[in-house]
Amino acid sequence: MFRYRFCVAVLTALTTTTLMAAAAAKAQGIEFGPPQTKPTKAPSVQQLEPGAASAATAPVPAAGAAKRQVPGPGTPNPLAEKYSTSGLPPKPNPANCKNAESFDVWLAGFRKEAAANGVSARTISRALDGRTLETGVIARDRKQGFFAQSYTDFAAKLATNNRVQNGRAQIKKNADAFARVTRQYGVPASVITGFWALESDFGAGMGKLPIMNSLTTLAYDCRRGAMFRKELMAALDIIDRGDMSPDTMIGSWAGEIGQTQFLPTRYLAHAIDYDGDGDINLFANPTDIIGSTANYMTHLGWRRDEPWLEEVIVTKDLAWDKADLSIKLPRSQWSGWGVVNVDGSPLSSDALPASLILPMGRFGPAFLAYENFNVYLQWNQSLNYAITAAWLSTRIDGAPPMQKPKRAIAVLAPDEAKELQRQLKRRGFDVGEIDGKIGASTRAAVKAMQVKLGFPADSYPTPELLAALRGES
Repeated sequence: MFRYRFCVAVLTALTTTTLMAAAAAKAQGIEFGPPQTKPTKAPSVQQLEPGAASAATAPVPAAGAAKRQVPGPGTPNPLAEKYSTSGLPPKPNPANCKNAESFDVWLAGFRKEAAANGVSARTISRALDGRTLETGVIARDRKQGFFAQSYTDFAAKLATNNRVQNGRAQIKKNADAFARVTRQYGVPASVITGFWALESDFGAGMGKLPIMNSLTTLAYDCRRGAMFRKELMAALDIIDRGDMSPDTMIGSWAGEIGQTQFLPTRYLAHAIDYDGDGDINLFANPTDIIGSTANYMTHLGWRRDEPWLEEVIVTKDLAWDKADLSIKLPRSQWSGWGVVNVDGSPLSSDALPASLILPMGRFGPAFLAYENFNVYLQWNQSLNYAITAAWLSTRIDGAPPMQKPKRAIAVLAPDEAKELQRQLKRRGFDVGEIDGKIGASTRAAVKAMQVKLGFPADSYPTPELLAALRGES
């Protein structure tokens, strides 16, 4: 779910305003960032023996506590309702926001809030005593430049051949768990391994920072404090339940847990003990990782036996304004307009709804996105991340390498992207923060201006469009 980790994540860049409104009705999607390391071989994932817990994640229950009750597949989970992951997080404040009170004053107030929320005094003390403001975490949250890259650059760095091969190796290694998940949840192994690869390279890139330091800092900081106060409270409940201790909660700078990088609310609501050993271990137990990831994806609305994304080839004279995630048409319609499979064969001429995505405009790669692609956008709101994760899964399934662009595609420099956003904002468009990230609202504004100026309306920001806007100023 990559990183704020996940780098911002994600979210990072989106698609169209209409789609995001639909996605907002479902689950928490955040722009974190994927790790940028690329292991050359599939890392070993520790398989725990039934009933065992790794030393790094051994639970530390409160003194006198009753035996822990952790959710398994299909069992009631009272914390799922308390920490609902439906809906998008609150909109971040501008990056130049300022806190109204000191960190120490805020932390004292949060401790009282946690006690009122039922967190034990022992957990509050263990988790929050001595916490200080981590300015480095705030700096990373403000930067998030990873998501400002073009789609082709982003995908080239993340959807690597190593990750394709490592994904296939993990499917083979954990064949029984994947077979069980496919039967129970209907989520394909390649889809889970696509996320697993991008989020942590199968455990090689989970992060080495104290999660509680990151969560406490982000909960205090004015930019996304509303969202992370909920995550910090959930982390206290994780400790109170005995799943982890503050010292063993090690992960990314954005406070995410385990190999598929669950935020604490996501962990409490959807992580499950999938191997029945009495513990949930998303750090080192592949069976729990696979089952929990599938459980969460089902919550996001994964549709059994349906596709999610496929690369296609488009014609030169397509109605480019139809290439929009908010526009879903029968696959037969795309076929009728000359869209074909990458090998040149005709598309299936059926009624399955699909949207056409052109992340680099009409000269770049083209994809048909199906209903299941919405799950990717809820996992991480960055369009670049969502397409990359979905396409990586198709590669793990055996799809060929991505088609080369029909010609060189110009990419706006960061300062040019910011200028474009300012030009659009001056004309009354809501493009969100002027950050150089071409997200859903910016793409929608670009398309509207392309239509107005008579340009091909493929939603891709070009130097020609920027020059035209400058000329109008």
